[in-house]
Amino acid sequence: MSLKLYCDLISQPSRTLYILLKTAKYNFEPKYVKLAKAEHYSEEFTTQVNRMQRVPVIDHNGFLLTESVAIVKYLAREKIIPESLYPVDSKQQARVDEFLEWHHIGLRLHCTTYFRVKYMDPLFGKKMEEDQLAGYERRMVQALDVFDKKWLGQGTEFVVGNKVTVADLFAATELEQPRMAGYDPKEHYPAIATWAKKVQAHFNPHYDEAHVILNKIVKKQQSANL
Repeated sequence: MSLKLYCDLISQPSRTLYILLKTAKYNFEPKYVKLAKAEHYSEEFTTQVNRMQRVPVIDHNGFLLTESVAIVKYLAREKIIPESLYPVDSKQQARVDEFLEWHHIGLRLHCTTYFRVKYMDPLFGKKMEEDQLAGYERRMVQALDVFDKKWLGQGTEFVVGNKVTVADLFAATELEQPRMAGYDPKEHYPAIATWAKKVQAHFNPHYDEAHVILNKIVKKQQSANL
């Protein structure tokens, strides 16, 4: 069997799948697609890999699949990832799915948008008024408040219970993204900081491996602001 993962580790869901496959000790081939160089818009990628021009994508013995949540569910059915991370039990699995459904609009939309307007857009010469930028930050903070109080504030150790699942990994990689734009959720939310440390420890060394590029960008940004 062969599995290829088309990804860019600057992408949150790409990092999630990379870490997940590494944790599962599954033999896969990373196929890096450089988003900064618009390789996902190339004719080859569009026609042969993903017509939607996005990563991540998997190629599992010729079966191409896009969308990170769909990929996780497929990998679980194929027994590629541990049941502990995506439970077989119907109710436990439903709780994980409940978070993954909320995550797209509830968390990812706001963290990703803030990262894009604060960090990415200026790289391409796009400028935004301070009051507009403040609005994006406010919406992201509101999303973080919900995550902090209504997901982590339910008396459990992790997002959907007392065991790590893919829900935690999706959330953790997402909350790394605004760090590149100068906002680290862990510095503002003690509960998030405690939870994130546990998630990182669970998935290490692969978690740190997947975030090498991101951490270099963060360090470079911090040095530039000194």
